[in-house]
Amino acid sequence: MKYLAPLLLFIATNANAQAIHFKSVLVDTHNDCITACIEKKVSLDQDLTGINQSDLKRFKQGGVDYQLFSVWCDGDKKNPYAWAMRSMDTLEAVASRNPDKIVIAKSWGAIQKALKENKIVAQYGVEGGHMIEDNIDRLDTFYKRGVRYMTLTWNNSPTWASSHADEKNPKYTGPRGLTDFGKEVIHRMNKLGIIVDISHVGEATFWDAIKTTTKPVIASHSNAYSICPVTRNLKDNQIIAVGKNGGVINLNFYSAFVDSTFGKKDAAFRSRHQAELDSLLNTGIQREYAQSALAEKFAAESEANKPSLEQLMKHFDHIVKLIGIDHVGIGSDFDGIDSSPKELKSVLDYPKFTQALMARGYSDKDIAKVLGGNFLRVYRINNPQ
Repeated sequence: MKYLAPLLLFIATNANAQAIHFKSVLVDTHNDCITACIEKKVSLDQDLTGINQSDLKRFKQGGVDYQLFSVWCDGDKKNPYAWAMRSMDTLEAVASRNPDKIVIAKSWGAIQKALKENKIVAQYGVEGGHMIEDNIDRLDTFYKRGVRYMTLTWNNSPTWASSHADEKNPKYTGPRGLTDFGKEVIHRMNKLGIIVDISHVGEATFWDAIKTTTKPVIASHSNAYSICPVTRNLKDNQIIAVGKNGGVINLNFYSAFVDSTFGKKDAAFRSRHQAELDSLLNTGIQREYAQSALAEKFAAESEANKPSLEQLMKHFDHIVKLIGIDHVGIGSDFDGIDSSPKELKSVLDYPKFTQALMARGYSDKDIAKVLGGNFLRVYRINNPQ
C-alpha cells in the first residue's frame, strides 16, 4: 500500500500534463522531415514509424499544431535555391493530398482558421542564407511560398555572413559578421515578415544581426553554451541579448548540444563503424542522414550514449533564469539529428516535455507560452497582417 500514493500522484500528474499539453497550441520551430523524406524516398503522409521521427499522423498524436518545416541543404549542394524550391514542392504535394489535415498558412487569418479546424499549420524555415544565392529578391519568392524565418547561415557561410563553424576555422577567409549586403538581407526580411534566425551563426554575425534587426529574432534550434559548450549553443551574453530584443530561444533536442560528454562518446561510436559510414556516404546520401542510418543500424550502442530529458531541462532552467519564461520555446531538430534525449525519441514524445515543465511547478499559462505562445508573439510582431 505504501507505493499506491506515489503511483496515484504520478497518474494524476501525467493526466494533468496531457490535458495542458493538448489544450495548448504547440509550435515546433525546426523539423527536418522534408529532407529526411527526400533522402529516404518516402512521403510524410505515410506511416513512417521506424523510418522517421515524424509523419503527418504522429504530428497530431504528439499534439503538434504548428510546424515550421526546415528547408535545408549543406554548403556543397549545387543549385541550393533549386533545392529549396524542390523541398517546398515536396511539402505542398503532401498538403494538396491532405487538405483536411495540413495547411500551408500564409496569413494570420489562415493560421487561426487552421487551428480552429484542428489542422496542422505548416510554414517553412530556410536553414541557411546560401539558398538565396546572393539574390535578395529570392526572399520575396520565399515569403510568398510560406517561408516565415531564415537562418542567416548554416554551418557554411554565404558571401555575406559568417557561420559559427567558419568563425573558428583558421582557413576561413570570408567576412566576419554581416557585410553591407548581409544587413540589406536583414532589412528585407524585416520588411517582408521573415523572422531573423540566429541559430548556426558565428558570434560576429550574431551581434551584427542584433544591432541591425528592427524586429524580434529567434534561435530556431539552439541551447545554452554554459551548460554544453559547443559553438552551436548561445553564450550567456547572447541569451541576454535575445531577451532584450524580445526574441525566443527554441530548445534543440540534439544530444551533442544537450550533453557536453556526448561528443566524445559519439566520436568513438562512429570510429568503430567508420567502414559502414563510408559505405553509406558512397551512395550519395548527405552526411547527416548517413549518420542517422548508422545510429539506427546500431541502435543499442547509440541509445546508451544519449542524455536524459532532465539534462535538456537544465538548458531550459538556465535560459529562464537569465531572461524569463517569455523567451523559451521548442525547436526539436527532429529528423535532422541522429540522437536525442532518451525520453524524446519522436514527435509522439512532446507530452513528456510538458510533463517536465509541470513538474517544475509552472502554471498552465506559462506552459502554454513555452509550447507555442512565445513564438506566436514574435510571429505577430514580424507579421502583423
